Amino acid sequence: MEQVIIVGAGPCGLSAALELQNAGIDPLVIEKQSVVHSIYLYPTYIQFFSTPELLEIGGFPFNTPNEKPTRAEALHYYRTVAMRRGVRIRPYEQVTAISKLDERFRLSSLDRAGRSGSYESRHVILATGYFDHPNMIGIPGEQLSKVSHFFREAHPYTGMKVAIIGGNNSAVDAAMELVRVGAEVTVVYRGEAMSPSVKPWVRPLFDSLVNKGRIRMLFRSRVVRIDETFITIQREEGTETADNDFVLALTGFRPDREFLKSTGIRMEGEAEKPFFDPATMETNVKGLYLAGVIAAGSEANEIFIETGRHHGTMIANHIVGGEGRV
Repeated sequence: MEQVIIVGAGPCGLSAALELQNAGIDPLVIEKQSVVHSIYLYPTYIQFFSTPELLEIGGFPFNTPNEKPTRAEALHYYRTVAMRRGVRIRPYEQVTAISKLDERFRLSSLDRAGRSGSYESRHVILATGYFDHPNMIGIPGEQLSKVSHFFREAHPYTGMKVAIIGGNNSAVDAAMELVRVGAEVTVVYRGEAMSPSVKPWVRPLFDSLVNKGRIRMLFRSRVVRIDETFITIQREEGTETADNDFVLALTGFRPDREFLKSTGIRMEGEAEKPFFDPATMETNVKGLYLAGVIAAGSEANEIFIETGRHHGTMIANHIVGGEGRV
């Protein structure tokens, strides 16, 4: 019997683990991939939007000579913190079901060898994020091997014709990296203009590349079909085809809503936002908590590491001193 099990070893899950340790509880963390796997999936050379102090957890300083940390620095920071604090983590084990049994929870799992596991805990914290569930477009050809919902680095696309679907930071960063390696880049976006959340120090550089013709920018447009050697684009003035080698469908991500529902958590509104008490992060299922972006529903941009890292403090306080007393 565990006191607390945390599902997910991302920054917010680790932060919750550290806060529980500070409160005298030694939680078990179960992670279906590696520690901070979501950050591992970031583009190889990306820099964070946030400054290092806003990414710190557990009171450990995030030291970097850069104004904004890189992906590699973040990976080093979070794994080092977890190791120094001796956080109990079971990586490469996926929690497949959570059920409530009177005053405790039973969790079922599968490890990478296909072996099943079973755990019981008085409290459970879901910190599973959303980065491994891309928003699918639902168009013919999306399943082709030339299509990716993740962008890692530009090198494989040197000299290729690449279409990027999307208009947020990920699309802008990818387009600019691709241009630097000699790719022929077309950005297709259904909006009237790029997202206002695009990093302000990057936007002028992107606009300059568009104005110089080095990036073809298509607003109020959408890709409606993907074939092996071309794509079909629906524009205001009609449909056109364009030669194409690769498609980066950078359309964002979503939480695993079905898994949340299976635990008994109530989903609310068009955004299917899970119900929780914002003062404690406890859901409508007593003893079941949310930490990090999983609490945002489909509005993933509402919660980032810099805000989600504080959820652990609220949860620990509630478990130790509130209705969730161990």
